[in-house]
Amino acid sequence: MRNNPKPQTDEKNRHLPGAFLFLLSSVDKSSFCVYTMDVHFIFVTHQKGEHYMAHIFVAGGSRGIGAAIVTYFCTQGHHVSFTYKTSHAQAETLARATGAFPICADGQDEQAVSMAVSSAMARFGDIDCLINSAGISSFQLFQDVTTAEWEEMMNTNLRAPFFYIRACLPHMIAKKQGSIINISSIWGMVGASCEVLYSTTKAALIGMTKALAQEVAPSGIRVNCIAPGVIETAMNDHLDAESKEALAEQIPMGRFGTAQEVAKMVYYFAMEDTYTTGQVLSPNGGLVV
Repeated sequence: MRNNPKPQTDEKNRHLPGAFLFLLSSVDKSSFCVYTMDVHFIFVTHQKGEHYMAHIFVAGGSRGIGAAIVTYFCTQGHHVSFTYKTSHAQAETLARATGAFPICADGQDEQAVSMAVSSAMARFGDIDCLINSAGISSFQLFQDVTTAEWEEMMNTNLRAPFFYIRACLPHMIAKKQGSIINISSIWGMVGASCEVLYSTTKAALIGMTKALAQEVAPSGIRVNCIAPGVIETAMNDHLDAESKEALAEQIPMGRFGTAQEVAKMVYYFAMEDTYTTGQVLSPNGGLVV
């Protein structure tokens, strides 16, 4: 295992603001922004033989499953950096509550992604695990999908993970270790009517996971995928109470999953497993077996 850089603990740097490592005047602020956030970071000193403090980078970590992942890894004593695009209030609240390092970046912008990864590494050192959690969905007939909607879904759900993986991979290859976890969906496994766009992108993410896992395994890097079923997050807010009840009845376990349950599975792949790669784990309550 690598040695993490020693945390700043002197009085001058005790209270480091949210994301002040770079003055990025040359970067479009719609893609990457840095601003004051009075976040108090709490560090656990990493000593040889003690609990290893990994650096976890969560792309899309301000809400839903991403926020649950950030929270869970922080409670386990790890360094966590996370990106978000527009959810400033949620990101600030999460950073204050957990001590995670928030970075405002547009995952569809290659330069912004590169800067975000560099900023995270300057703060916590090499990234041990990349988790691609950002994603959007839509519910509509395929014939009603516009070209703009198709491109937006592809850019968010596929282009962004591609950029983040490409930015992190050279560093992982150099040290011959690392873990990449992509958050797909059960609909990427079996497809869903009226969610063709979403299903397509999530299926492609599974394909990327499997192919990349074979390519980088000789370099000591594991690539896996979590494909959640129906999870109680804002992504399902378009469903009314009656629709949610009917959907829950189709699930053998009789309920939606929680973001916290997904986060624990991500943690297993990232921190506990050492041999699994190219696999898809689907917490779906038995909806698909």
